[in-house]
Amino acid sequence: MRDWSALRDRFMRDNLSVRLGGIAANLARIRSFSDHPEHRYVVETLLDESKFFIEWTAPSAGIELQVELVELQLQLARWHRSWADIWADQVQRKAVAEQAHYWSKRVLEMSDI
Repeated sequence: MRDWSALRDRFMRDNLSVRLGGIAANLARIRSFSDHPEHRYVVETLLDESKFFIEWTAPSAGIELQVELVELQLQLARWHRSWADIWADQVQRKAVAEQAHYWSKRVLEMSDI
């Protein structure tokens, strides 16, 4: 099991913009790794990690950004809940990859990076 508290301590040292960049990078990794069926566990871990990153980041953000981050977190939770079915279906997996790409670009826009 992963030591989330150590990861949180490290993650929270960065400013808001860098943390948002980390979320965007995870989403880009989800897109990239979703092309390969053998990367199921890696992508699932990125989903978990991204949900935590959002949870830790949102309180530092303005209300409009919080709303978007909550929307993203809900999307990640929906994917995670149905992950076995999504991963088994190449069409669904590709759709998730494209949505993750959209969100990655959107979070980068929000971060002003």
